[in-house]
Amino acid sequence: MEAHGHFDIWRDNTVILARLKGQWNSEMAQTYANDFKALAEPLLNQDWAHIVYLDDWELGTPEFEAVILELVQWVIEHGLKRTAQVYSPSMLKQFQMDRMVKETQGDFVRQVFANEQQAFAWLEAEGYPVENAQLTLVD
Repeated sequence: MEAHGHFDIWRDNTVILARLKGQWNSEMAQTYANDFKALAEPLLNQDWAHIVYLDDWELGTPEFEAVILELVQWVIEHGLKRTAQVYSPSMLKQFQMDRMVKETQGDFVRQVFANEQQAFAWLEAEGYPVENAQLTLVD
């Protein structure tokens, strides 16, 4: 089956940033998981963080959740300590995110923010500054 959806992913200091777009299926989730793990490789011997932009993301198929659940376990086992999710209030997104990513798990903490400035401020206060603290990618 063909992958549906799109993403941009990059690293800044000890933070992996990702912007998700469109409706995702399990094939897109697997591509994302593979790219995420490759990008995280240099961070695996230290604590690190993640910020994900979800305003342009249109949820995922039920099969997609299994892939993301596996990725969540992998990143937490490999040093991810903080995740900031950025999106305008959406009960559907919150419902799907809450099913896949717990708010806390051991030393891991996830927070949701309505804008990236709040997310960057929280990550910096938690010890994960982003050098280029703005979303510079364009469509």
